[in-house]
Amino acid sequence: MLVDLKEILAPAREGKYAVGHFNTFTAVMARSVIQAAEELNAPVIIGIEERQLELCPLEVFASYAIPMAERAKVPVAVHFDRAHSFDACMKALKLGFTSIDFDCSELSFEENVAQVSEIARIAHAFGASVEGELGHVPDAAKLKELEKIDYHTSPAQAGDYVARTGVDALAIAVGTAQGPYTETPKVDFARISAISEAAQIPLVLHGGSGLSDRAFRKAITNGISKINIFTDLNIACGQGIMQAINSGYTQMSEIIPYELYSVRVQAAEKIRLFQNK
Repeated sequence: MLVDLKEILAPAREGKYAVGHFNTFTAVMARSVIQAAEELNAPVIIGIEERQLELCPLEVFASYAIPMAERAKVPVAVHFDRAHSFDACMKALKLGFTSIDFDCSELSFEENVAQVSEIARIAHAFGASVEGELGHVPDAAKLKELEKIDYHTSPAQAGDYVARTGVDALAIAVGTAQGPYTETPKVDFARISAISEAAQIPLVLHGGSGLSDRAFRKAITNGISKINIFTDLNIACGQGIMQAINSGYTQMSEIIPYELYSVRVQAAEKIRLFQNK
């Protein structure tokens, strides 16, 4: 069933578990993730990031993701991840996306508040949810050069940001990064707890791929309700294809079942971990 982000994340925050968000820029990936969620009877979020639109345009993603979500046996939110432009957010809302992450984290605090509050007002009129970002989650390759820069989310600002923007979920910067890690990230769990206390809404962890099971569990215990996964899923997709080719298969009709299986196994592993199943 197609639902918005708030409908999925409110019970997660209350129940001290997290919902997996998987960016799925192909129909095969989306189908695999939803199958995994149905097998585990767990809610899930499928999405696409703005920088992935060159691989799959927004309207193409909506054409398969929304009908899949509507037919699913479990709650599924369709999410536009890390959008950076007002026009792209509006297009997603008109296409029927049920939630949007409007990433203004590289702007000043006041400009971030101004832009996200406007999108939140409009999205809520559409019946959609909004995720804001406070503190900037960098690319993993840039972690070294950012060591002397405080790009983390300030607990002192979190409550004010939530109150002024009206967001339904808050993505925070606590030591994780986007893309493959070159070294183990240092997650600030105490900061997660402090932000959770100040914000009083579901918190989102971007850059989840590569964290240990222990780190995930501790982050959830301290207040994380939504965890974004892409790199692990992207790798699993490629591994499924390579396994098929190494087995002597060269036609897509032979390769796709391997891809489906590999992605489904990876998604199920994460969903089970996040849900404590």
